[in-house]
Amino acid sequence: MTEKIRVLLVDDQQLIRLGFRMVLEAEEDIEVVGEAGDGEVAIAQAAALQPDLVLMDIRMPGLDGIAATEQIVQRHPQTRVLVLTTFDLDEYAFGAIRAGASGFLLKDVQRHELLSALRAVHRGDAALSPRITRMLLQHVTQTWGASSAAPASAAEPSVNATDAAASLLASLTDRERDVFLALARGLSNAEIGDSLFVTESTVKTHVGRVLAKLGARDRIHAVILAHRAGLVVGD
Repeated sequence: MTEKIRVLLVDDQQLIRLGFRMVLEAEEDIEVVGEAGDGEVAIAQAAALQPDLVLMDIRMPGLDGIAATEQIVQRHPQTRVLVLTTFDLDEYAFGAIRAGASGFLLKDVQRHELLSALRAVHRGDAALSPRITRMLLQHVTQTWGASSAAPASAAEPSVNATDAAASLLASLTDRERDVFLALARGLSNAEIGDSLFVTESTVKTHVGRVLAKLGARDRIHAVILAHRAGLVVGD
């Protein structure tokens, strides 16, 4: 029997934790191993329980989900974090992505979407639809500005951005480079396959190799690396 996905639930509202627990524990491949009502407890529980995945609320009293996410990811790189937010344009959620989360969901997510996202994050994919990915990229482009390696304009990339881009691409094959740039544009595996005329399973293989060569935790990390290197300019 395949080992269950071990999940830690983090939300300051007990009823919300109860609702998610009921949904998750109805699945044969998922086990809720613990709960936390704030960021400090979440960090302690992550250390004690070593969950595969943390379902993390953002806005909580005391230490919020962004700070908790950053510490959990740094201390336990094998643990992935899927953050919860009320609004899909919530800057707190984008902050959690920058802190190392592997995706985010709305709190009113449908059952099948929650389960699909959780399993995707567990296997190393990102729990972001292409639409949300593009929104993330737009947000990153607008807010990181001079603090990132992104160029000031598409026509005149900075020297640092050019060097960073060359460094990222140097280890990739031509096909892997195509896949990486498609990832950076927010395309799904199916869309990448259609654009490159290859099967989705082939794309998945290439994505895995790209992430390994770049040292990227997941595809969101790869997307952010591409943007910070100025490889893709937001719309």
